[in-house]
Amino acid sequence: MRQEAAYNALMREVCVDRGWCGGIVDGRPSHVDDFIPESGPVSADQFVDWLFRADGLDPADDPSKWLKHRRGLMDAFLRHMGSDVVDASLLKWTFD
Repeated sequence: MRQEAAYNALMREVCVDRGWCGGIVDGRPSHVDDFIPESGPVSADQFVDWLFRADGLDPADDPSKWLKHRRGLMDAFLRHMGSDVVDASLLKWTFD
């Protein structure tokens, strides 16, 4: 898979298949993309925290409750992005 399409595949899995990409938080739409900086290193752990926050969850609140989800989402990041840390510039949608 081309690196440019990796984020699309990641989002298809975590958002469409697993339902983790955002919602209405404090009366406003929220999406994981809102948390991603323009550049700089982003770890799988950070990305998963942002997925949780986009859905209105505090990842530190009852971590054992969310451990199974966290592991699955981190595995998806690693599988699609090819590393546990990538530059934020790779976490952008491609339309081709």
